[in-house]
Amino acid sequence: SLRGSWRLGNGNGSVVLRGEVPGCVHTALHRRGLIQDPYYRFNDVMYRWISLDNWTYSRTFKTPFDVRKWQKVNLVFEGVDTVAQILMNNITLGRTDNMFNRYSFDITSVIKEVNFVEVRFLSAISYAAEQSRCHKAYSIPPACPPPVQKGECHANFIRKEQCSFSWDWGPSFPTQGIWKDVRIEAYNHYHLIYFSLTSFFVKSAWQWTLEIESIFDVVGAEPIAGLATVNIPKLQTQQTFSVKLQPGEGSIVLLVNINKSATVEAWWPNGHGKQTGYNMTTTFIMESGHQIEKFSKAYFRTVELVQEPIPGSPGLSFYFRINGRPIFIKGSNWIPADSFQDRVTYDTLWLLLKSAADANMNALRVWGGGVYEQDEFYDICDELGIMIWQDFMFACALYPTDQNYLESVRAEVTHQVRRLKAHPSIILWSGNNENEAAIASNWFSIPYADREVYIKDYVMLYVKNIREIVLTEDKSRPFIASSPTNGLESVKEGWLSQNPYDTHYGDTHFYDYSNDCWNWTVYPKTRFASEYGFQSWPSFSTIEKVSSTEDWSYTSNFSLHRQHHENGNDQMLQQIGHHFKLPQSTDPIKKFKDMIYLTQVMQAQCIKTETEFYRFSQSEIIKGEGHTMGALYWQLNDIWQAPSWASLEYGGKWKLLHYFAQNFFAPLLPVAYEDKGVLYIYSVSDLHVDHKLTLRVVVHAWSSLEPVCTFAKDGVTVKAQSAVPIYKESINDLLERCRNCTRKSCVITFCLVGEGGLQSPTNHHFLSSLKDAVGLEKTHLNASVFQRDDIYAFVLQTTAIAPFVSLDVGSIKGRFSDNGFLMTQKKKVVVFYPWEPTSVEELEKSLTLTSLVDVV
Repeated sequence: SLRGSWRLGNGNGSVVLRGEVPGCVHTALHRRGLIQDPYYRFNDVMYRWISLDNWTYSRTFKTPFDVRKWQKVNLVFEGVDTVAQILMNNITLGRTDNMFNRYSFDITSVIKEVNFVEVRFLSAISYAAEQSRCHKAYSIPPACPPPVQKGECHANFIRKEQCSFSWDWGPSFPTQGIWKDVRIEAYNHYHLIYFSLTSFFVKSAWQWTLEIESIFDVVGAEPIAGLATVNIPKLQTQQTFSVKLQPGEGSIVLLVNINKSATVEAWWPNGHGKQTGYNMTTTFIMESGHQIEKFSKAYFRTVELVQEPIPGSPGLSFYFRINGRPIFIKGSNWIPADSFQDRVTYDTLWLLLKSAADANMNALRVWGGGVYEQDEFYDICDELGIMIWQDFMFACALYPTDQNYLESVRAEVTHQVRRLKAHPSIILWSGNNENEAAIASNWFSIPYADREVYIKDYVMLYVKNIREIVLTEDKSRPFIASSPTNGLESVKEGWLSQNPYDTHYGDTHFYDYSNDCWNWTVYPKTRFASEYGFQSWPSFSTIEKVSSTEDWSYTSNFSLHRQHHENGNDQMLQQIGHHFKLPQSTDPIKKFKDMIYLTQVMQAQCIKTETEFYRFSQSEIIKGEGHTMGALYWQLNDIWQAPSWASLEYGGKWKLLHYFAQNFFAPLLPVAYEDKGVLYIYSVSDLHVDHKLTLRVVVHAWSSLEPVCTFAKDGVTVKAQSAVPIYKESINDLLERCRNCTRKSCVITFCLVGEGGLQSPTNHHFLSSLKDAVGLEKTHLNASVFQRDDIYAFVLQTTAIAPFVSLDVGSIKGRFSDNGFLMTQKKKVVVFYPWEPTSVEELEKSLTLTSLVDVV
């Protein structure tokens, strides 16, 4: 391994320091105290010089083996970011230009006892600009990001994390560095480069089979014969194959039939069953006497993307069947967890992904403007049952298709599919993010006469190259060319549909910041909602770490600087203004904290409304629309401390939205909506069997903790994996029955209860805007904290109904069992799960309790 300390210097040699590998220039400078935290205040702009310079990594190493004894020696880089010349002992081995590729250089004739390796980087910014300048035939938009993003230009001309040139939720830090493993490999005879397995269920034989693919490099000029044995003890399966490896690089595929008398447990998504994997050993014993033993896990699951006609509706369905069962996809979209990938540790990933699973998510879309995630990311998803919709790394842009570029992309796609296809969590490959829509909706104002050339490029890149490779390399899961797309309809229209946002086909992305988000009629009744969202600010404790006192106002330069979405801060105020009073405090810091709180309440309530709409639309067709089978809101995580669409702040703290997600993605949930003065309640169930349950409805006046009226409907049939109407009444009748209630003075809560502790979360339905609520009183909220083993109980007490009660313990890491709730009882116990050791004293000292009536 060549991990560890390298020498790092800039272009003219004025800056020289130690740099860790894997790593990048920014983190090396920060570690040595040569720069501040790059995320502090305005440093993203102050530190542009780092990305504009050309840096060189170098080191000397002793060869730990006798060079003469090995037929072949390689220098292997798992990831180089991005444009570099690689030298060893002053001989150029080659060049790199793709962050997502693996590079292997033959150094057999170059390596000595003591060696000097150099990786000479070229600024990604200047490289991208140069590539764009050289592309003279026609322009490839967009040239630059909008000014509000404070980013760099021509990201589409370099195979690098696209959002590192800036995005509407992230800073511009075009890094340079050796961002993944680097090592020397020496071998005789042959060497295993890739090893992967995919499972298939053969219906005709009613039997599982495993397809095991091994890619070898054979050194000599002669083929090598031998035996390969595959053993899965738990499934009483063992098979031996005669294999022959041809000289050079080539693959062997073994088809293993699983013993029919063994019971195979399938891999299921979170909430639908276990994530069983079986230990498997594959041994290659070759005539050269050299043997390789490979330990891996075998998972069994099938995936189908079902696009077929729906009775009573034009268009086609768009849903996933896992192991033959239709699954409603619940989750979010994943972006890179940090601008500096070397800071993303296993613990970072575990915390974020576990938080997704804990919020009842079963899927995430790895979005196409970031990176193909590290192996550990997919390992954790396999373990937690989180399905992955995997984009290829192309987003919101058109791309060149000259030979060099296509060759680089082909190598990238081949490498990534081989690296990742063994993961049962990955259920879909998708060619790009929003590029079909970009051409169809003409985002870049391309004259109609010039469209053809861009359509041709589009088909060339995503269909003739990426799709062809995916179909060759992986027959076990579906591929779509873009998102949003009309799926088979897009294919029929030559891969570019007239309207990729058509609700009758494929998936949709939908954003609307001006209409009132509580009004469900503005949302598309789509087959699959793969992106939708609203922004909010991260909590004060998160902002505080990267700001100073003068920044703590909603209209400060800092607050404007961090907002990378045009008019984003105003849009939040506008959305809040529909239903809440804006803070008027004369204390500027209180006012700022109140604003932050309100943006989080608004975001949570907006996405709750929209997600519940998608969930209750799964079983019905109305005016030809419906059968919605997926809700992935934008976005799960944050790349830095700033306002964004995320539900998890940078560092992993849960926003109120994430607590709401825990409820609106619950496996069993009653959902209410109003239409023309009539209240409808649906039961939404992801459970696998029908249940007879009781619907409990409680109506409260804002002015009293005693319910105005309660009623129960027994024997409600909640259908498995469906959304069915279970209650209907006009609001006027309901209010009349509950005497003394008006829309402004009362609120409705409801839940489903059954035998054996089966219970849904309690949901709420507001009858008016909370700014118009009558009878809401200033409440006295207090909490006492008790320790139980390694968790903590917060006992809350209130003297009046408290909407959107938020518990915040500052920068103490951990999460609550519930937060942002409507408190309608005198007492409530909330559990805190710490992520690091803490104490009752620390928690009491850090606790702030806020509810809507505290905002003045």
